[in-house]
Amino acid sequence: MKTVLNYFLRGLLFIFPLYATIFVIVFLVDWLDSAVNPILFGWLPVHIPGLGLITSFIFIALLGFIISMALTRPLVNYFESILSRIPFIKIIYTAFKDFSEAFLGDKKKFNKPVIVTFADGLDRIGFITERDLSILNIENRVAVYCPHSYNFSGNLFLVDPERVQILKIDPANAMKFAVSAGVTQIEPSKPKKQ
Repeated sequence: MKTVLNYFLRGLLFIFPLYATIFVIVFLVDWLDSAVNPILFGWLPVHIPGLGLITSFIFIALLGFIISMALTRPLVNYFESILSRIPFIKIIYTAFKDFSEAFLGDKKKFNKPVIVTFADGLDRIGFITERDLSILNIENRVAVYCPHSYNFSGNLFLVDPERVQILKIDPANAMKFAVSAGVTQIEPSKPKKQ
């Protein structure tokens, strides 16, 4: 009986991440198809799975291209300045914009992995997001974001720089290690091409 249980657990270890990955991909494709296809492709006699995903990708890439043009940049800045002046909207919009920029934009913030010592024998992996906190009238502190495991949330700590040790690993590996509760193996860093 114990052998059958071991086989079951090994099978579960193989199938669970595979199923979860397929489930997320199918969910996203179905969601985009149900949102985009009726609007743009309602005239088609057949349903083509994934057409919404492809259309969304092309639309977002095209939008990114248009926004990148020097001619449209003032319009984008004007639109963003309007959004940043509307009460309540500005809080939501600027928070999401800054968070997106931290991961995807030119101002990436999660690129300095560190170990923070909170107490003797208690360390956490985090990312320095701001070195200068003088705008908050705070001296001798750095802002360190520590992600939660198996979640898209985390905590921001203002830490004495002496309690922070820079990690010499790829930021993506540090994030995977922290978010996976330390169970993901870290790949060795490859030297950057110059």
